[in-house]
Amino acid sequence: MSQKKTTSFSIKNWSEDDRPREKLLQKGRAALSDAELIAILIGSGNNDESAVDLSKHILAKADNNLNQLGKFTIKKLMEFKGIGEAKAISIVAAMELGRRRRAEEAVQQSKITSSLSVFELMQPVIGELPHEEFWIIFLNNSNKIIRKEQLSKGGITGTLVDVRLVLKTALEVGATGLILAHNHPSGALRASEPDKMLTRKLKTGAESLDIKVLDHLIITEKAYFSFADENML
Repeated sequence: MSQKKTTSFSIKNWSEDDRPREKLLQKGRAALSDAELIAILIGSGNNDESAVDLSKHILAKADNNLNQLGKFTIKKLMEFKGIGEAKAISIVAAMELGRRRRAEEAVQQSKITSSLSVFELMQPVIGELPHEEFWIIFLNNSNKIIRKEQLSKGGITGTLVDVRLVLKTALEVGATGLILAHNHPSGALRASEPDKMLTRKLKTGAESLDIKVLDHLIITEKAYFSFADENML
């Protein structure tokens, strides 16, 4: 009886022209597909798929969308044959670096000029989260960012915000303007009554200290709702 030969799908056993690492070195990073870049991260496939084929399989489950892939948990990634904890962590870490890079690029603009600039700043931070978070952006009198800070983190049903803490921090950093931002994991782009009440409460408290609430954004993965744009401040 003939013995079945085991085939290895490790990248190191591929022909040199097919290796994503070598392709990146020879042709540059832009020459690689998303699947090839992920294949570099995982290094090998499984008994049935090469690293690139496995990466294509993973991407297909994410609708070939990197933003969707960025939402996959370590547990979700480990459901794929050939993806253990170490490989799953590598993918999650790479996705997080991409998010942080986008956030840093937005911060570099340093000055808030519109609701869109707030969205570009905060979407990488909270736009794709499965839970709700409430953030404050503290601005000086030129609308330049002094700092941004998470004030609360809660379940999908809502968060609790300490107005006194917001105003205390604003005074400590010398802020003259505030922008509120929180995400709606449901994707709903409408202001709830609690959203409106909190905005009014912060606006009233800030005005007594000569600090202006300039806007409140509700942020989802791809869009936003601005209180200022809708004349709700």
